[in-house]
Amino acid sequence: MNRYLEQELTWYDSELRIQVKKNAVCQRLQTIPGFGPLVSQLFKVWMGDGQQFRRGRDASAALGLVPRQFSTGGRQILLSITKCGDGYIRAMLIQGARSVVSRAANKTDTLSLWINRLREKRGFNRTVVALANKLTRIAWAIISRQEIYIPKGVSLENG
Repeated sequence: MNRYLEQELTWYDSELRIQVKKNAVCQRLQTIPGFGPLVSQLFKVWMGDGQQFRRGRDASAALGLVPRQFSTGGRQILLSITKCGDGYIRAMLIQGARSVVSRAANKTDTLSLWINRLREKRGFNRTVVALANKLTRIAWAIISRQEIYIPKGVSLENG
């Protein structure tokens, strides 16, 4: 890559980091595993205040991270994800989830244990999509309820 493009990319990257540091929502989103500066900024811009969705599942569905359903005669069949909504944000969420899943093998926190169980049962790629779905729901809760991300099993009390 030529030097000019590298300088431009470095400048845009530093500007993104400055904007993310100034924004409280982006700071809270970055506490979620798999959410870096770019993903948190993209998600915040896409989500807004989160009030357009009643629950986190609706946000996941809007990004196409839920399975397509085929039902007949009382039998429900789950197919691949619907892939509706913004494909770029969905791809970024899946990349972040892929990073988390690939690093979860030797960890013992609650999320990593869930990831490892699902990975053994369903395989790597399905686990990645399931985690992207879960992280989208967590991000919706953080934005719409103005909460912070506290992993299960972690106490805020000292001692």
